[in-house]
Amino acid sequence: MKIKICGIRRDEDVRCLNESLPDYAGFVFAPSRREVTPEQAMSLRRKMDRRIQVFGVFVNAPVETICERVREGSIDAVQLHGDETERDIQQLRKRISVPIIKAVRVRETADIRSADRLSCDFLLLDTYSSAGYGGTGKSFAWELIPEKLAHPFFLAGGLDEHNIRQAIRQVRGRYCGDGCCGAGCCGVDVSGGVETDGVKDGQKIARIVEIAHME
Repeated sequence: MKIKICGIRRDEDVRCLNESLPDYAGFVFAPSRREVTPEQAMSLRRKMDRRIQVFGVFVNAPVETICERVREGSIDAVQLHGDETERDIQQLRKRISVPIIKAVRVRETADIRSADRLSCDFLLLDTYSSAGYGGTGKSFAWELIPEKLAHPFFLAGGLDEHNIRQAIRQVRGRYCGDGCCGAGCCGVDVSGGVETDGVKDGQKIARIVEIAHME
């Protein structure tokens, strides 16, 4: 199973990723304690192993801002984590050619089915919170995920080394597709689950990447 470590913001974080080699990393370009500036993102990207693809996480950002980050080369894919619409996705399609991931804050199955009609490349299924757009540290009920989706998806929300194996096996068992080439769960997304006292923990990253890659 592929794994993404999100919320990278320090040189120390990058060193941990270069040692553990997750498949993906994430830079947050939205108000958050994990937010990075464009300059920080470029600096971190230059130090990161090129085998790791980087997602840029945006919340209701202007299309031009997103395109600038892509053109600068700090990110390889765009993750829309706000209230973005099909129109926003289409505008991005006209200007950039990188993968587009749309996050879904799951309250019920209908939320996922609605997002599955969008023209993005992937979905990212996360836990709903009325307090914000992500980073809840809590899991949602995985049985809410429909057994058939048009999009491959990433599973997020409260994942850590203690529940990642269960999550992968349960979701893959019901929704397995052909990796990222077909509909089904193609990866897991972790942020707070690999932190200690609010910062990325190299030992936790190494353990969770190993677990995911063994599944």
